Amino acid sequence: MLEFGEKNHEVSMTAMRLVQRMKRDWMHTGRRPSGLCGAALLVAARMHDFRRTTKEIVSVVKVCEQTLKKRLTEFGDTPTSQLTIEEFMKVDLDQECDPPCFTSGLQKIKCQQLEAELKKRIGDVEDEIYNYQDEIDTELQASRPKLRGVYAAYAKGGRF
Repeated sequence: MLEFGEKNHEVSMTAMRLVQRMKRDWMHTGRRPSGLCGAALLVAARMHDFRRTTKEIVSVVKVCEQTLKKRLTEFGDTPTSQLTIEEFMKVDLDQECDPPCFTSGLQKIKCQQLEAELKKRIGDVEDEIYNYQDEIDTELQASRPKLRGVYAAYAKGGRF
């Protein structure tokens, strides 16, 4: 349906290798196969110099375009996505990735920890600023000239 012509078998075999790699990287857990197949087809087509759009892939595999983009993003976070085409065809990585839901959970925890640390640092900086502000106010009060005579009575009343 995507009109790969003579390279139909090559593209489908590359897509199969991609799906196998996605399974090894735990991307298949809790996912429908059509989303993985769509992402694998798109990547395989582009690896073999076929310019297929996401809309063309979506019409064939019957998934939402957003789902396809999400699977591509998840695949982009794996070490396999960093390989060149030649390396992917020759090398079979033995290492596995953590599941996407696990890594996203770790990222959320890390963000929360950073946020708490930043709030603490901001609080420390604000306290330091207030201390400096108090020191500046006391120095200004001490360095002001004392008023004498008629003006001193007005200064005590708070008019100046």
